[in-house]
Amino acid sequence: MIHVVFNAADKHVLEQVIALDATLEGPVFQIMDDYAVGPLNKLDTPDGWQARRNWWQALLQITAEYPVQETMDMVQDKLTLHTLLKQLEEDANEVIWIWAAQNKHDVCGYYWSISQMAAASGRVFILYLNNLPFINEKGGIFYPTWLHQIQPKEFLKAKKLARPVTPSEFEIDGDEWARLCADNQMVRLLEGGKKIIGKPESFYDNALLSYLTGDFQKAHRIIQTFLAKERETTGDLFLLWRLKQLVAANALELRGDIEKSSKEFELRNPQLPMGKKKGGDVEKA
Repeated sequence: MIHVVFNAADKHVLEQVIALDATLEGPVFQIMDDYAVGPLNKLDTPDGWQARRNWWQALLQITAEYPVQETMDMVQDKLTLHTLLKQLEEDANEVIWIWAAQNKHDVCGYYWSISQMAAASGRVFILYLNNLPFINEKGGIFYPTWLHQIQPKEFLKAKKLARPVTPSEFEIDGDEWARLCADNQMVRLLEGGKKIIGKPESFYDNALLSYLTGDFQKAHRIIQTFLAKERETTGDLFLLWRLKQLVAANALELRGDIEKSSKEFELRNPQLPMGKKKGGDVEKA
């Protein structure tokens, strides 16, 4: 049995689950890319695939948040899928279990993965934990949106939900992935079930701007506040890129070196007054 997940935290918790249940024994592979953002146009061609890698590389260079080459080397999804399918060729009894929760990152990763696995029809299983209740650490019922929110012992119930991806699903979900690629919006959201809709690259801008004031704040703090408070979020790298785009468009005022990491420069909204109100007065920054 080969397991496929879409987040490092999910890989960690699933490995804990396997330690509890020998019937799930098998390697856990992670699809690394976040297919909920970025260009998808002609992704089934070498040029389209390279264009996407170039986009990520440009973001890494612009944001200076992660080591560029090291990060790019980690994302080898095509090689991962090739390895999985090769194992199926070598072992007629081998199967793949795809684990996904109800979030745009997992669902977009599922669509990409399933578009690559048509040759393995009948040997690919899906466990989509969509609107399913689980017990949290305090004994209460909750509906997880990420696999790693589930306690390892609770996963033992989830394994019963595994079912084969049907031939019609391979066709329909493959067509859905093709639609997303043709649409080529830069942001993708989950509306419910497995329905993904596209949005422009500026989708998160207004929400980001709502956390800026007339006073300078570290860019890192703005992003962390956004991630803590917003329902629709995305990766910090994409958000930092958008903040820098807003600076380039003169929508934000900069203090510090924007070429460095998000902890090294500050931003403010120039449309708002500087200073914090105290007893009706304005304290100058």
